[in-house]
Amino acid sequence: MASSQSNKGALVYRLLIVVAIGLFAVAYVSPIWWVSLKAPQYPETAFPQGIKINFHMNGVFNGCQLIETAEKTESEALDCVHEMDAINHFVGMYPIASGGVVEKAYSQFLFAMLGVILIGFLITRPRFRVIVMAVGFLGIAGWMAVTMFTAGGIKYQNAGYLQALVTSLGQGEEEEGEELSPIIAELKRKLGDAGQLSVSREELDSRLEATGQSRLKDVLGSLHAGDGGKAKSLKDILAEAKESGADAKTVNIHILQQAFEADMARLPADKRQEWTGSSAQVLIWHYEKSLGRWFKIEDKIRPLVAIMSVATTVTFWGVVVLMGLLVFFSSRSRGLLYWLPPLVPVVVPAAFIVEYAAWLWWYGHRLSEMGAFTLKPFMPTVFGQGKVAQFSTFSYPNYGFGLLAAAALLVLLAMALRRKALREGDGEG
Repeated sequence: MASSQSNKGALVYRLLIVVAIGLFAVAYVSPIWWVSLKAPQYPETAFPQGIKINFHMNGVFNGCQLIETAEKTESEALDCVHEMDAINHFVGMYPIASGGVVEKAYSQFLFAMLGVILIGFLITRPRFRVIVMAVGFLGIAGWMAVTMFTAGGIKYQNAGYLQALVTSLGQGEEEEGEELSPIIAELKRKLGDAGQLSVSREELDSRLEATGQSRLKDVLGSLHAGDGGKAKSLKDILAEAKESGADAKTVNIHILQQAFEADMARLPADKRQEWTGSSAQVLIWHYEKSLGRWFKIEDKIRPLVAIMSVATTVTFWGVVVLMGLLVFFSSRSRGLLYWLPPLVPVVVPAAFIVEYAAWLWWYGHRLSEMGAFTLKPFMPTVFGQGKVAQFSTFSYPNYGFGLLAAAALLVLLAMALRRKALREGDGEG
């Protein structure tokens, strides 16, 4: 009877772990949290959920749906990631893509690591467990090194991560200053009507000063610095991509490469880089581009980029060291060290909230003085409803967070069953 109960308990504990692995895998490709902005400018009939975005582990994605009403028919859903970035920049906030850049780039490796940890926890014999985890972690380390630091490594990133990078590039309007100021947009329209191709800097400066927007002069000058005439515009790059018959992942890599090379063409020759296509190169370039998308203030951007460059390398070695420690812990069959590896997936939901809140704090306390409106540093709403200027903000967990929480709970239950078996002397080790 005791043996039968022991076998049943072992089966249940293993089943819980297998289900938890599946839940973590599904959660990785699911929206974890959502944020929405509502304002009078976005009527509920056309925007029932406001300007909504979804936070995934590997990026931020559009949360707006295709709307078809008697008053409004769309061919495709509004890009609400782009829309929210445009709204936020008026109060001096950096684009959404400038947050969590290292975490998103390494997310696929970290979730693969969770899988190896849980597979290891399924194995009761220490020696076999060490072998399985060591082989699994070596595979992840190799995959991570090739992806992050070798030429062409970006192709080993997941498709969702690449799509999020491309989405956050925007639609190309800000390259011409269209979204920095209604005055600039008006000037462009007038130039088009008159058949002009350019406007004098003096005329533009005087128009901006007359409307109290003199701070935009430096931004516009930075946007057009360098040899921009030889560079392909983002609008052209995106238009060409739509005509391509390649798969989405290949197209997105091509867009990133074309955008990278266009940016390099705008720089002085001594500052240009050759495209290698490593994930680390794309990460740093994309981060710098995101920071300077609206407010290109080099003195503030350069230190942030330097920090992120170091963080990219430190994170790589940190993950490698962590995997080595987990292999060492897995050699134990009892005691505190034995229980540390399965605790890692248990803390994932809480770690996400802490990470999410920390980046929201960063956004609210890194406001550029070049925003159209001046706000004091503030903490954006992490959970619930808040208000910023005329916007109502909403921030709540999505079903992906429920999957993370359910997976963590199953691992806790499996740990309890495993502990009971060890205490009763029925567990191997």
